[in-house]
Amino acid sequence: MKRWAKIVISGSLILAIGVGGYAYSIYRPVVDTLESIYEPLESDAAAGAADPAARGGELTASVGSSGVQPLRELPADLSDKKPFNLLVLGVDERENDVGRSDAIMVLAVNPAKRSVLMFNIPRDTRTEIVGRGTTDKINHAYAFGGVNMSVPTIENFLDVPIDYYVKVNMEGLERIIDILGGVTVNNPFEFDFEGTVYAKGPIEMNGHEALMYSRMRYDDPKGDIGRNDRQQLVLSALIEKGKNISNLAKVNSVLGAVKDNVKTNLTKDDMMDIVTKYRTEIDKVDKDEVQGSGKRIDGIYYYIVDEAEKARIRAELTEQLDGNS
Repeated sequence: MKRWAKIVISGSLILAIGVGGYAYSIYRPVVDTLESIYEPLESDAAAGAADPAARGGELTASVGSSGVQPLRELPADLSDKKPFNLLVLGVDERENDVGRSDAIMVLAVNPAKRSVLMFNIPRDTRTEIVGRGTTDKINHAYAFGGVNMSVPTIENFLDVPIDYYVKVNMEGLERIIDILGGVTVNNPFEFDFEGTVYAKGPIEMNGHEALMYSRMRYDDPKGDIGRNDRQQLVLSALIEKGKNISNLAKVNSVLGAVKDNVKTNLTKDDMMDIVTKYRTEIDKVDKDEVQGSGKRIDGIYYYIVDEAEKARIRAELTEQLDGNS
């Protein structure tokens, strides 16, 4: 679990810059990459991201119908090691497709408690799509309005404001994995998908195989939850490979892939703060799952999360983001 803590905290940054600690030896290219992937939310720009209180007010206004109230000033001040949450969207954007957020992960980081709370929101979760006035699968918010609709929709579902987001194009992971020479994961069960047999136990995969491995869900006894687990296996393996990168040509290639496939409203300074001030402060990761059940409505499959479960998740998040240790 301690290993997972280090993976999760360093993961968002390493995924963004592709190289981890070695990045400091090629500071300029890394800085250029961090600056190029910065993409504020519309609410950031409208409220003025430099004024945390103003952004908090804007976020609350954007999801006012749900009664979401800031737990603290938004976004959290990372330079002062404040608790914060991070929304990670793994987006499946294929050619001639607007894309959907097939992986939705929330990380709540509290250095005072030396812990991270991590959970996935199943992509088929039925909820209100904020800004559209409809009820649909939560991952469709991205298809309808990109990150600027996904963030308030997820805030509305959780009834907790989001500090920061990182969006990763899952197709880009294929390119990065190939640059790094593939990844190895410990596969929990054997299955056949898209013509490839994934044996139980340790398996080595190239980029395409890893992408297909992370997409399969219908033959998984845990369904969407199982797919989320496999996505985490691939991500952790990728991060471990990236941490050991030593070839400058590979570093530059990874940075190029990151520029093409990652966006975030974390600034360069924010990401540097995560590496220098948070990474060593975390001892454990508490992993949770959003509990629900499948149901067909008008012939469409949805994952239904009841109000009691939403209240439980909200309470867990609120407690984790409490500034007191």
